[in-house]
Amino acid sequence: MAEHTPDGHHIIVDGRRWRATDPSIPDTFRQELVDELMAARRAVKADEPDARRRVHHAKTALGERGEPWWEEPTDAAFAERAAAATRALVRKRSTSSICPSDVARAIGGASWRTRMDDVRRVAAELAGRDEIVVTQKGEAVRIEEARGPVRIIRGPAL
Repeated sequence: MAEHTPDGHHIIVDGRRWRATDPSIPDTFRQELVDELMAARRAVKADEPDARRRVHHAKTALGERGEPWWEEPTDAAFAERAAAATRALVRKRSTSSICPSDVARAIGGASWRTRMDDVRRVAAELAGRDEIVVTQKGEAVRIEEARGPVRIIRGPAL
């Protein structure tokens, strides 16, 4: 395991400091995001299109890029990280769907429930760009109009 700085915010690798993964990410989501990051890195080596963007999304979702995870996020920073986590998780679960609460749990820390409206707003923006499709009972819906639980799948533009 890599050495951490005393504050836990960075890891030390070969004498260089790298931002550590947000420790508040639950293990199951952290592992999914790490799996997507590793797949994206393999895609970079294979010179696949969009691979570097995939790496960026996974690292942002993990808290390794963007505003520091140990600081209170601005609304814009939270939206950026929520969008990155949504993209990374739907790519990882390419044959299934995710729930907006998965995104909130992955990046929202202990107060994830209070961030659900923010996650749904980000999902609406991503759906508007066809990066994701929001479904309810297997049918595509507009998340702004949907009542009750919804699921998110990969859209044609992602």
